[in-house]
Amino acid sequence: MNMLPSSFAGVTVSTKANIYFDGKVVSHSLILADGRKKSLGVIFPGEFHFGTADSEVMEITAGACEVVLDGTSETLAISAGNSFDVPGNSGFTIRVAGEPCEYICSFGTP
Repeated sequence: MNMLPSSFAGVTVSTKANIYFDGKVVSHSLILADGRKKSLGVIFPGEFHFGTADSEVMEITAGACEVVLDGTSETLAISAGNSFDVPGNSGFTIRVAGEPCEYICSFGTP
């Protein structure tokens, strides 16, 4: 299990929420002191598809989800403390059942 950060120092946070799927996915954007971009959010129960421009690493910080990356048929079960990688110019379907799933998304990572 990976140790995920519980806080970030020296960041700029956008107070404007990113709201998707009628409020079932909500996040806030932040920029770290070194210029890296991340978002922190929560996904309520349901199934949602996201497209990506940049590559992404999705770190699950609470709850759990199932993920199917575009172009694959394998369902990945991801629990708190674990992550999954999404290629740029791609996408993924995420399914959350039960309690909400919280995440940190890092953009433009290999």
